[in-house]
Amino acid sequence: MSKLSIYPPTLNGNSIQNKRQEIKEYFHNTYSLYEKIFELLKDDSVFYQKSEITRHPMIFYFGHTATFFINKLINMNIINERINPNFESMFAVGVDEMSWDDVESSNYNWAEVSEVREYRDKVKEVVDNLISTLPLTLPIAQDSDMWIILMGIEHERIHIETSLVLHRQMPLEFVKSVDEFPFCEEFSDAPVNEMIDIDSSDIKLGKEVNYNLYGWDNEYGVYEESLKPFKTSKYLVSNAEFMEFVEDNGYETLEFWDKEGQTFLKTTDAKYPPFWIQEKNAFKYRTLSSIIDMPLNFPVEVNALEAEAFCRYKGQKEGIKYSLPSEVEYRAIYEQSGLKDILELDEVNANQNLVNFSSTPIDKHNFNGIYDVVGNVWQWSRTSIFGFDGFKVHEAYDDFSTPTFDNKHSLILGSSWASSGNLVMKHSRYAFRKHFYQNAGFRYVISDAQDIAQEDIIYEDDVAKNCFENYFSDGDYSYITQSIKYTAGTSKVLDFGCRTGRSSFELARYFNQVDGVDSSARFIRVGVDFKENKILKCKDKTVSLADFGYERIVKQLSFKQADQTNMKESFNNYDFVIARVDKLELFLENMKSRVNDDAIFIVFKPIIIDGFEILEQSESFSILRKL
Repeated sequence: MSKLSIYPPTLNGNSIQNKRQEIKEYFHNTYSLYEKIFELLKDDSVFYQKSEITRHPMIFYFGHTATFFINKLINMNIINERINPNFESMFAVGVDEMSWDDVESSNYNWAEVSEVREYRDKVKEVVDNLISTLPLTLPIAQDSDMWIILMGIEHERIHIETSLVLHRQMPLEFVKSVDEFPFCEEFSDAPVNEMIDIDSSDIKLGKEVNYNLYGWDNEYGVYEESLKPFKTSKYLVSNAEFMEFVEDNGYETLEFWDKEGQTFLKTTDAKYPPFWIQEKNAFKYRTLSSIIDMPLNFPVEVNALEAEAFCRYKGQKEGIKYSLPSEVEYRAIYEQSGLKDILELDEVNANQNLVNFSSTPIDKHNFNGIYDVVGNVWQWSRTSIFGFDGFKVHEAYDDFSTPTFDNKHSLILGSSWASSGNLVMKHSRYAFRKHFYQNAGFRYVISDAQDIAQEDIIYEDDVAKNCFENYFSDGDYSYITQSIKYTAGTSKVLDFGCRTGRSSFELARYFNQVDGVDSSARFIRVGVDFKENKILKCKDKTVSLADFGYERIVKQLSFKQADQTNMKESFNNYDFVIARVDKLELFLENMKSRVNDDAIFIVFKPIIIDGFEILEQSESFSILRKL
């Protein structure tokens, strides 16, 4: 087992005192390991570099996982006081290339690295104390305050892996070697891949609520499917096997690429995998902190678009239809290999849990005749992530999964060398956009399975209800037209608590810039989907932008995510504010410094507060002016 990374605690036990100690040890291990991987950055100046244009500078990620603890603990009323409100807004949101993520660095006044280190120390003290003192019964249930601590720990485990990818994408001059991060040096020719028979089976995905290990919301519920026999590749696709595709001009042959893949090629001008380095007539290989000769027997690391293109290439070459496995087919491979949940891993078992800080040969880890069923690199699937029957969001992180239920995020399966904690569990489900790079490669299958088509976009019940009430009913927006007479010359509007966004569209009829903002991304994604797709489907009904006359005004509208009492500094200079918030007095007090003189506010309950003049008041809303 890796000396750097330990396994997570179970949710049950006989001793509360022992369980607290297990959780504290796991928290400390996670927290220190996360800080350790930032030692790869050559000096503090690199924290302000971006390794990938769609992501934040590394200082964001260094602060993000600590602020996650505080923001969740505040939102769940477990603690009452913030440590640093500025940090807890600055580092809160923006990691998955969603349209509401603000990755424009000019909108941030990034903190000093030393200040973030001090902040992380303070957060550690808070969490340490809570682990020792929070009420605790066993087994730990999802409504337990301790579940939020586990959530924060597992969230940081995710960022251990994703940050390692970003560090590896940094130009070599910005990184350095770390002695504790061993690289596997078992280089040789790659074995020739072959196909293995997988028996027919009835597969059941999902787990019970009382499962004995922490889980994210998308893991719970039930999905069942019967599979006919199919074949899978014995090995992951190696650098050597993928080299054939590159040398046969696979990246230049557009017939191997679908529409999204062709867009990726045009945007990036990619000619080979991201961690290959072309030098004269040969390819080298980028590790975390160096360039070495190409390890032909290591698994290739590509995105889903490249993996799909390879399957089309191989299929055309051999006259056989190859594809990536579905989620269900991968589970059948997993079951046939004899694997159980969390292995007692060491270098003999699998390349997981940071035993190595690199891939290893594809013929090293054998699972009943199939290699690297888990570990080494994640395996792209052809399945877009969705919610199982019985799926239910967790109130503390209600938008962890649902924004990815959009048919744009493909599941990655099986974990990688950098995976730990929940990421190595049997039931874990993580998905990324197809052009993203992770520690991910692929294996291929030969299968006649007809995948069950998912709906274009799936909204959970409460979001669908709000969507239907706003877009398919006669909503009352008289408060907007009634207040316009007070807003001559105004241009910038904040619509806070916009939910699915209909009010924000209505405001865009009258104002030059409208920020539709909500605390939950699962609600604002409806407005985002409508703006981007021009069509909105909800409860078997469809409406278009043209139906409302919105097609010419969408350019004036943006949707964003924020905490009602702790918004980023960039939310400012508003002339007109609509406030649908729980903590109205605190919200109005905080907004005083974020609005222009004589700014108009609409609130939805009677209120008297210093610094505001009541212009109109009715049973349903009040119009205020900032004095």
